[in-house]
Amino acid sequence: MTTSRVALIGYGIGGSAFHAPFLATTPGLELAAVVTRNPDRQASARERYPTAEVVDDVAELWRRAAEFDLVVVTTPNNTHAPLARTALEHGLAVVVDKPFATTSADARALAGLAAERGLLLSVFHNRRWDGDFRTVRRLLAEGRVGRPLRFESRFERWRPRVKVSWKESDPADGGGILFDLGSHLIDQAMTLFGRPHRVYAEVLTRRAGALVDDDVFVALHHDDGVVSQLSMSAVAANLGPRFRLLGDAGAFVKDGMDPQEDALRAGEEPGGPGWGEEPPEVWGRLGAGTEFELERTDPGAYQLYYAAVAEALANGGEPPVTAAEGVATLEVIEAAYASGRSGQVVTLTG
Repeated sequence: MTTSRVALIGYGIGGSAFHAPFLATTPGLELAAVVTRNPDRQASARERYPTAEVVDDVAELWRRAAEFDLVVVTTPNNTHAPLARTALEHGLAVVVDKPFATTSADARALAGLAAERGLLLSVFHNRRWDGDFRTVRRLLAEGRVGRPLRFESRFERWRPRVKVSWKESDPADGGGILFDLGSHLIDQAMTLFGRPHRVYAEVLTRRAGALVDDDVFVALHHDDGVVSQLSMSAVAANLGPRFRLLGDAGAFVKDGMDPQEDALRAGEEPGGPGWGEEPPEVWGRLGAGTEFELERTDPGAYQLYYAAVAEALANGGEPPVTAAEGVATLEVIEAAYASGRSGQVVTLTG
């Protein structure tokens, strides 16, 4: 496999924990440059990745675009589309952190530009490789709950005080919990059951001083009668199950969160022995009525995302998450905001 030189734009928690460790360890990829102006982040990147060049101005990256093959954008949400567009215009493949853009129109324009230039463009929906979600996918494929009826999925937190952060800024700039956590939940639901035809949402701002939505419920009506009920909240003083999958022959219930994020934040090297494994005490429960048994959680595997990107760059083919899938997620987010404003169900066309 040929090796693709990668420039990582942004070295906050997204760049340092979720992207750089995989870019530096995935065969076929080389973390060649990190773009950040923050002196502390520059020092951290140099210490952990001494072979990667630290660049303090993205304009320099564009001047030297011919030296790179792939750009990874992990910056505030309102910069995703402009940076991705500039990278594509310079002939570079692009991975964009979620959300793909702040509007589906911008996302469609990026997808069109990438197709026109024949360049890879992918969205980093890494939560498809959470171990608990991989377990849900496997159980559905094996028919272990029968015909699926209802899928409950939650990202809930107890953060009653507003933080000073761009994520707490104007929704027009991609702030708010629907863009932040909803991107993951919607993408996961559509990965399982396809694009919904109806969307209903309650989009609320609960905390004193909050400028954006922090407590959201979204219901997606898919084909074949499956309903996804998605909850995301910063004000959940008691956390509900991460997943509750109900079928006509059984159910699967899973608490807790995939361990990969905590491991990455702690600086662990991804992909080694035991990576993404959960202990039996946090496995989910599979069964019906009063008869349930523990179901081993499949290992989490974020490393598979960038392995598939490397394969697509080297040999062609689609990336692990397509631009079209990123557009579809944003269309549902926009429908959810519209439903939240009107109180009505929104029908998706096309």
